[in-house]
Amino acid sequence: LPLLLAAMLPASSDDGFTTVFDGKDMSGLKTGGNWKIQEDGSLYLVPREGEKGWTRYGSYLWLKEDYTDFVLDFEYKHAPRGNSGLYFRISDEKDATASGFEVQILDCHGKKKLGQHDLGGVIKTAGPLVNAAKPANEWNRMIVTLKDNKLTVELNGKKVQDELDLMARKPKDKELAAKGKIAIQDHGLPFWVRNIKVKSL
Repeated sequence: LPLLLAAMLPASSDDGFTTVFDGKDMSGLKTGGNWKIQEDGSLYLVPREGEKGWTRYGSYLWLKEDYTDFVLDFEYKHAPRGNSGLYFRISDEKDATASGFEVQILDCHGKKKLGQHDLGGVIKTAGPLVNAAKPANEWNRMIVTLKDNKLTVELNGKKVQDELDLMARKPKDKELAAKGKIAIQDHGLPFWVRNIKVKSL
């Protein structure tokens, strides 16, 4: 195709991915939170006065569709002591924590001993295999793959979860929905994301 025409077409879908956020358009997302598009093409979470904690589920950054098996590929960064999370298989948007699973996003650069609540851990389920954290204010790339209820998480080129069997490891008080929403947490702290892509498997 001529270069001008090619530039006008949507991003190539040959690999099966759909671009959810391309730096300009938030129509593939929904949120009641204060997420603002920046000049560099990132999406910046600016906590409003009085906003704190993680139970304001409507302020999360939600993908609009439901997903069973998927690959989610995105980049993020946070300030020092930053905190967020990637949620999936959420069956009730009113309570993402109770009805979905969370891959923790936390400022853990340089930390030696890691548990379920550290970066790359699955809350109440499994700690990360390695510490792949970059220092605060640097971009990280996370690729989350869920297939046949087994979770693989790649962070900055390293596997922090490797085919974790969620059905075998899930807490007794949590069910793994057959299908559900994906969301990025608003923890009431500054947070940036960019290049969000998803593929159903």
